[in-house]
Amino acid sequence: MNDTSAVPAWAGAVAGLVAGAVGLGVAQVLAGFVNPASFPVVAVGDAVVDLSPAWLKDWAISTFGENDKTVLVAGVFVVLALAAAALGVLSRTRLAYGRAGFAALGVVGAWAVLTRPSAGPFDVLPAAVGILATVGALGWLLRRAAAPGEPALSSPTDQGVFDRRRFLTGAVGGTLVAGAGTALGRAWSGGSQVEQARQAVPLPRAAAPASALPAGADLKLPGLSPFVTPTADFYRVDTALLLPRIEPAQWRLRIHGLVDRPVELSYDDLLKRPLTEADVTLTCVSNEVGGPYAGNARWLGVPMAAILKEVGVQKGADMLLSTSHDGWTCGTPLDVVTDGRDALFAVAMNGEALPIGHGFPVRQVVPGLYGYVSATKWVVDLKVTRFDADKAYWSTRGWSEKGPIKTQSRIDLPRNRANLAPGRTTIAGVAWAQHKGIDAVEVRVDGGPWRQARLAEVPGPDTWRQWAIDWDATAGEHTIEVRATDSTGYTQTEQRASPAPDGATGWHTVTVSVD
Repeated sequence: MNDTSAVPAWAGAVAGLVAGAVGLGVAQVLAGFVNPASFPVVAVGDAVVDLSPAWLKDWAISTFGENDKTVLVAGVFVVLALAAAALGVLSRTRLAYGRAGFAALGVVGAWAVLTRPSAGPFDVLPAAVGILATVGALGWLLRRAAAPGEPALSSPTDQGVFDRRRFLTGAVGGTLVAGAGTALGRAWSGGSQVEQARQAVPLPRAAAPASALPAGADLKLPGLSPFVTPTADFYRVDTALLLPRIEPAQWRLRIHGLVDRPVELSYDDLLKRPLTEADVTLTCVSNEVGGPYAGNARWLGVPMAAILKEVGVQKGADMLLSTSHDGWTCGTPLDVVTDGRDALFAVAMNGEALPIGHGFPVRQVVPGLYGYVSATKWVVDLKVTRFDADKAYWSTRGWSEKGPIKTQSRIDLPRNRANLAPGRTTIAGVAWAQHKGIDAVEVRVDGGPWRQARLAEVPGPDTWRQWAIDWDATAGEHTIEVRATDSTGYTQTEQRASPAPDGATGWHTVTVSVD
């Protein structure tokens, strides 16, 4: 049955949405062949990340945590959906208006793709062909909306008769095309092949294995962070909207700059070298006092200092500028990497090849520095240089250049705002001061005297340390505070400071009710 009214606004909106979805599906397919990072939505999201001020990124991390990238991508899709619906409504009056609007969106997508550091000449194809598919689908849907024998609805809508059935069947067909394109594009993006290659990596035994963990390294208290963070629970904070998926056979690490003998290493080259195993806690500079962005793992990799010695670092160099596969850069103090600590080009984490989300095939692990100046994932380039000659991603956005980790402690038990029963209870948590080590942890309740907590054993100064203390809880509301002292004799300050520009400070405090 034909509706004798002009094309309604809802149909125009549906036409715009379906046409936009078709274009994104086509773009996804092409991106699967060309480069997954050339998918326009990802490129636009990456551009938003790069152009956002530091305070906005800090807010996103503190508000959404590790879901910040998911929220951003969802936001891009929402904006595109609203724009597509509006352009579909506008196209009811004149199809050229909608086509022009979608073309403008295509230009934005192409610009975002071409501004990516690793963009190639063909990376613009998904955006370009996707927009052509969008404008084609839009015209086709509006033509289907015209009843047979009626004029096409590219002119004012009051000149045509709307055919609801033909329009809706066309919209369903377009949706199926969009869904198929999205599924095929994801299947062809190479993610599953890289994961299979990762799982098949034959990890060599360490030439310098880590010693067995001390028997008392883990207090094994329910709710207390385990000494070794399970890989699946290890925090992830980075700028990558789309995880780089690199075949190990294609990975290369170029080392150049102020060196006597530049070199390019393959994945096999690294695996053939003597490997070192080390227990190291990593911490993100975005971590608030008491926050979750710290984790401890056993890493396996090639000592960075050994490779730097081979290439011959020239006099005057003081910084290593490392670059991730996705173009992110990191500036690491050279003296920290070469002072004898276990700074690694890591290939494994907790006994398995690095997960893709944690840098497979290779990442940096440097004890004692916040991740933004030390822990480059998917590392493919290392330039030996100077701090006064090169700047890294975060140092150009207001963060300090060298980023030594600050002595910190956290209360895991009891949780903030917990309700406890009166009587003996355990207060417990973790403290860290990589590459110095924790010598003491003190706890006080309601501003009373500081009491020494008992400390778990640790294999060395580069990991966090569990602590615990017993408390006879009495009825009422109570405030619990913790502070740590490192091996240099420094006791963490009470003064609160936000993470920017060089890490948060202050005592972690929780409030509990006992009744």
